[in-house]
Amino acid sequence: MRKNIKITAAVASAAALALGLSACGTDSDPASSAKSDGAKADTSKALVVAASPTPHADILNFVKKNLAEKEGLKLEVKEFTDYVLPNTATQSGQVDANFFQHKPYLDDFNKKNDTTIVPVVNVHLEPLGLYSKKIKDLKDIKSGQTIAVPNDTTNGGRALQLLAENGLITLKDGVGTAAKLSDITDKKGLEFKELEAATVPRALNDVDAAVINGNYALEAKLSPAKDSLALEKAEGNPYANFLAVRDGNEKDPRVEKLAKLLNSDEVKKFIEDTYQGSIVASFGATA
Repeated sequence: MRKNIKITAAVASAAALALGLSACGTDSDPASSAKSDGAKADTSKALVVAASPTPHADILNFVKKNLAEKEGLKLEVKEFTDYVLPNTATQSGQVDANFFQHKPYLDDFNKKNDTTIVPVVNVHLEPLGLYSKKIKDLKDIKSGQTIAVPNDTTNGGRALQLLAENGLITLKDGVGTAAKLSDITDKKGLEFKELEAATVPRALNDVDAAVINGNYALEAKLSPAKDSLALEKAEGNPYANFLAVRDGNEKDPRVEKLAKLLNSDEVKKFIEDTYQGSIVASFGATA
């Protein structure tokens, strides 16, 4: 998910006020809390999808302009610049689907907001990577060197998993993506500096290496595909961004058509050609 989804209290409050309680799918609103029957959807109407501008809306607009008509799909893309409204609008039925988030975020959102949004199909990953201005190869990272990592739970856990997968540290069994520095069982002589994710790129001159989120790497003029010493894998990654709908709408014929198109060879090529490895397709034979 682009920007690794940071929601301020002000944005969350504004969204709640804008939509009211009915948009949150509370028990007081049976229409928004009852399970939908997508199979009965009116397929003559356009499928309205809420999306973040880049890359989500870009990908959807590629589908709309190049693929949808052949499948008999009418597609409307609505861009949102926050990360609350796409889900509440999907829950309330103001839009039919959304495309902007990953599973850990959605799980947390559903739990906190009593919503029933579900994933349909993975599309892409904005990979988190390890970068350095002093080290040219992963094997040159040695005891005594310092690595900067994001200090928030989601990104910090991802960073430690990336380091563990590349043999730089050892983690306790079963900690998964919620790993913390205290879960490291063998630091292999490395030191760690925790920083806010957005500030990690600026620390590259002061540390030996740093784990940086994909969007912040791009903002720092780093290419995940070319400049990283190690990069998250796309397939099976829990941070893949996906098409999502309200529970029960997975069988909407329009949703099924869009899901098929989002996992098509044409979309995979569009992602590869457009983003050059900075955004990676999370379906098919992806590196």
